[in-house]
Amino acid sequence: MGLGAAAASLALAGCGGNAQPGAVTAQATGEPRRGGILRIGLTGGGASDTLDANAPVGTADGGRVMNLYDRLYDYSPEYELVPRLAESATSQDGGRAWVFRLRKGVTFHDGRPLTSKEVVSTFKRITDPKDPKTGAAGLALLKRTVAVDEHTVRFELAEPDAMFVDSTAQNSMGIVPTDYDPKKPVGTGAFRLGEFEPGQLTVLKANPDYWDGKPYLDEVHLLNFNDQDALVNALLSTQVDVVGQLPLAMIDVVNTDPRLHTVVSQTGNWLPFTMRVDTAPFDDPRVREAFRLVVDREQMVEQVFSGHGTVGNDMYAPFDPGTPELPQRTRDIAKAKKLLAAAGHPDGLEVELVTAPIQSGAVEAAQVFAEQASEAGIRVKLRRVDATTFFGDGYLKYPFAQDFWYTRSFLPQSSMGSLPKAPFNETHWADPEFLALYKKARATLDEKKRNELVARAQQLLHDKGGYIAWGFFDQADAYQNYVGGAFTHRSGMPVSGFQLRSLWIAPEGK
Repeated sequence: MGLGAAAASLALAGCGGNAQPGAVTAQATGEPRRGGILRIGLTGGGASDTLDANAPVGTADGGRVMNLYDRLYDYSPEYELVPRLAESATSQDGGRAWVFRLRKGVTFHDGRPLTSKEVVSTFKRITDPKDPKTGAAGLALLKRTVAVDEHTVRFELAEPDAMFVDSTAQNSMGIVPTDYDPKKPVGTGAFRLGEFEPGQLTVLKANPDYWDGKPYLDEVHLLNFNDQDALVNALLSTQVDVVGQLPLAMIDVVNTDPRLHTVVSQTGNWLPFTMRVDTAPFDDPRVREAFRLVVDREQMVEQVFSGHGTVGNDMYAPFDPGTPELPQRTRDIAKAKKLLAAAGHPDGLEVELVTAPIQSGAVEAAQVFAEQASEAGIRVKLRRVDATTFFGDGYLKYPFAQDFWYTRSFLPQSSMGSLPKAPFNETHWADPEFLALYKKARATLDEKKRNELVARAQQLLHDKGGYIAWGFFDQADAYQNYVGGAFTHRSGMPVSGFQLRSLWIAPEGK
């Protein structure tokens, strides 16, 4: 049964025509209850799934690392920085050093206390030049990490870094023990690892000694599904209790089923098309501009996100105060053809677009783009692969592909994907002016001046970059009504920002 059939089934359920015997129709209310196993369905997993606190890639990886480990700082549901393992962070020496005071009374899953030495070793692990982890690019200015005392850590930098605290809040910055082994993970998180089968199942067990209060649930099972059809069908048949990243086209119909409810969050999540600026035909800025001009962004948001999103303007970080309000780029087929002709393609050109179900809507976006581009003489050949293949050896090498990013502020996002040494520089962007603006903005503690620099860097991305950032989409999750504790979260991470310790199950629900 595909999504169309699933929608029809849900519509019948909403009219009472497909109600199951004994189906629960009332949402969980009252005080949270303890106990139970919560089954969460996700897509996008595969053989490359990881437990590594400092090297998550896919969505399910995020679910694991956000719950097995804690970071020094984190993001609130409103996407504001809040302290976690650290109680405070203070800049010194004009931003050339940051001093973090650690929370006392925190223990790892094996009972050992958290001290400054574990923080020091974690940051050394992340920035190891022989094996740098995902967050290393955001710590490029870090020279030395010093344990001042048992609960104080001083980070010494080569230059002032106004965004250092923000860097410690990325989901790849989990603090781990000095003898950390990703195959036998130990963290300070709300859950411990019970079982792990890449691409299939992760069992998380509640940490009874969690410093921020024991989770309500006994266990969480993260279940991977190969496609959205199977995911939605599992929800309908109550094989799962929660679906993360519900296809946006299903929001309205899910809400007609008295057994279910949705939680929809506005986010800075984006699903860009990526053009390698160092590879033909995209090494010509005129071609890149033409490709951006063929997109009907309103139609893309409507068809791919079912209207649950906002139009993008080829810049990321929409919540960043430095993001400028530039005139909206709109579709212009005539200008696109003229640019292509000037670039030596008077009859258009043919390109291969690599797509995969890496996120709800990705494959659909590729299909819509191919249709829209054809009007300008751009013949798009779609090569659809599975998520494991997409994130395999060819990842970050495709001349023309897609990717998926969660909400980030401008400077952290740039450090992850738009610098020459960024771990995910999928467009191979290495513009000297952009790099200079990034470095200057990062070193500027004055917020107003920093925002001015960010605006100039964003303008460069808009004018010359390798991204087609056509829209930002809402994050939707679907819950059986017996699941309580869910809330919106602007980070874009599914299932209440993967804050699974807040969820609970009503005893009458299962």
